[in-house]
Amino acid sequence: MTDPATHDISGSTGTASGASGRISRVLLVIAAVCILIELVLQAADMKLFGSPLWRSRAYQYGAFWPGLLHGWRPNYGAQPYAMFLTYAMLHGGIGHLVGNMFTLLALGETVVRRVGQRGFLLIYSIAALGGAGLFGLLATSPRPMVGASGALFGLAGALVYWNFVTPTHRAGRMRRLAGAIGSMIVLNALLWVLLDGLLAWETHLGGFIAGWLAAMALDRLGRKER
Repeated sequence: MTDPATHDISGSTGTASGASGRISRVLLVIAAVCILIELVLQAADMKLFGSPLWRSRAYQYGAFWPGLLHGWRPNYGAQPYAMFLTYAMLHGGIGHLVGNMFTLLALGETVVRRVGQRGFLLIYSIAALGGAGLFGLLATSPRPMVGASGALFGLAGALVYWNFVTPTHRAGRMRRLAGAIGSMIVLNALLWVLLDGLLAWETHLGGFIAGWLAAMALDRLGRKER
């Protein structure tokens, strides 16, 4: 999750395809949308077609702008609401995109196997919303934020929650939880240093918490249905 101006790094529930070696459709769709948008913007940046202004226009209309929560004038009426999701489809460059798409495929299939494709989409969307919400609440800079990292940290939050509550894993679960949270803190601290502070840690934290809560809600809903 990054400041885009810097181009740095940041029916039924369905069945997972990971067991048969295929990538689940929901992951392919999310990846395809993010990749297509970034490739178009890259081509425009290189003047292969369109205009180099396309990227700034995409950020103006789709990035998360904290100022829109504090009286800024939106480009269109629904922007202050739509940006809570559209920011997760934009990225700050190829490196940012590749890192996030690799993480999506690495974590996503495990989540799909646990809750199905609809459950995955619910967790992913709630984490994106939660990441944007905490960023909007805590951010002190007016600069925009883009990237799928908030949603991806939500997938990590869901996986940590399931590892925490699984009966066969209860021994030492507090130690594992502390380790997971500690790892997240260390990772964000390292990225903060490497990126000279241009890291939306608020989005990562918000996404992680929202993903944890979404996984917990799905588990409780599943128990009630049984």
